[in-house]
Amino acid sequence: MTVSKSHAYFTPEDYLEIERISPIKHEYLQGQLVAMAGASKAHVIITGNLSALLVNHLRGTGCLPYTSDMKVRLPTLNLFYYPDLVVTCDDRDRRSDEDFILHPKLIIEVLSDSTEAFDRGDKFADYKSISEFTEYVLIHQKQVLVERFQRKSDNLWMPQVYRAGDTIEFANIGFTCAIEALYENIAQLL
Repeated sequence: MTVSKSHAYFTPEDYLEIERISPIKHEYLQGQLVAMAGASKAHVIITGNLSALLVNHLRGTGCLPYTSDMKVRLPTLNLFYYPDLVVTCDDRDRRSDEDFILHPKLIIEVLSDSTEAFDRGDKFADYKSISEFTEYVLIHQKQVLVERFQRKSDNLWMPQVYRAGDTIEFANIGFTCAIEALYENIAQLL
């Protein structure tokens, strides 16, 4: 991610207006716009594989999965992020006509060299401010490895690591699949 050269302050409303017409995506960090980097082939394939699995799994449940074009707003922190995948089961998000959601239950990031430290650190810490948020998943794109963090209490997040041959689970939406399903069609890229 690259912070824009201009240090002008943008309100959340300015940001949403700019984002509606911008040819590139930006995250919003307390008044500043941060341009989003492009994704690798592996990143796009993993996100697509998981998106297809989640759409089919969540059909008829009232929960909605969104891919990387949906923003998550964190109003108390004055932030907007674009997670790679996010699931909301909250009626307020489903009924809203806003360009963002406020009540994600599950957030998934596919790690890249340029974003891994941020995704693990500050971004995860920021997401923890969302009361409905109970699972965070980090998917590696250079090896078959998935890390899941599940909220057990406000300050306790239990990690679970999945490797080749494992069945992954996203408990808060009742989802399981072979880890290999996420990495389908990218063996040559690993």
